[in-house]
Amino acid sequence: MTDSIRALLKPHVHDIGNLLVRRVLPALAARLVGPFIFFDHMGPAELPAGSGLDVRPHPHIGLATVTYLFDGAILHRDSLGSVQPITPGDVNWMTAGRGIVHSERTPDALRASGHTIHGIQTWIALPVAHENDPPSFEHHPADTLPKLARDGVALTVIAGDAFGLRAPVSTFSRTLYVAAEFEAGGRIVLDASHEERAVYLVDGALSIDGVPLEPERMAVLAPGADVALTSDAGARAMLLGGDKIDGERFIEWNFVASSREAIERAKTAWTQQQMGQVPGETEWIPLPERKPR
Repeated sequence: MTDSIRALLKPHVHDIGNLLVRRVLPALAARLVGPFIFFDHMGPAELPAGSGLDVRPHPHIGLATVTYLFDGAILHRDSLGSVQPITPGDVNWMTAGRGIVHSERTPDALRASGHTIHGIQTWIALPVAHENDPPSFEHHPADTLPKLARDGVALTVIAGDAFGLRAPVSTFSRTLYVAAEFEAGGRIVLDASHEERAVYLVDGALSIDGVPLEPERMAVLAPGADVALTSDAGARAMLLGGDKIDGERFIEWNFVASSREAIERAKTAWTQQQMGQVPGETEWIPLPERKPR
């Protein structure tokens, strides 16, 4: 490692049919970065005509899910009755709280024609005081998110605050989440005002204080110091982090909680189909069987 970088994270790659998903968080070297407990980079993938994503209804507790797309579209439905397509640059922020059920599918028009899908999906662990909040859903179109262009870098604040801007998303603790598009020769300084920070390189060439970062890798930054992010040939990166979460978090399947008991209650509720249903959907993903140790 360097003075600027505390850990380098390499994703676990999962092939789900015609789509590759790279899971970076949680990792042994950094289980969370700020409140971010889960970070998936999906695609890019070409989905042929007649095919698409079909993530059947499934539950969550104790977290907020965030979807941010570069290409394609996903139709979100949930047990609150929300029906919302998400397109590139938009933000879908779903707060599970004490429990929500949702599905994610390719919209019919894109399914018929075929399309490219590429984006980032993350989970934000909720502070203990908000783990049992009522579930909610927010959609923020791309043109409502704060943006800034400086020194060859286009910045979009997805959630929280950064670079003097604040996103309209209802976060529960101080959060850093920014999409950064670097032109060749672009340079920005990421200050140390957030307690925990990381940089994920989606594609292109990016250096952190002069040290190159491989594409599809996450650099967890050392606290307390500003870092310079530079690109000789152009790059696309995600900046993430925020306040350290208040205590240990357990993860099992789609559930996040500060206690194992809360996860066991959620598992029972889902098995008994007591967590709600997505209107218009009859399918659902059963609780996975626990593998023997």
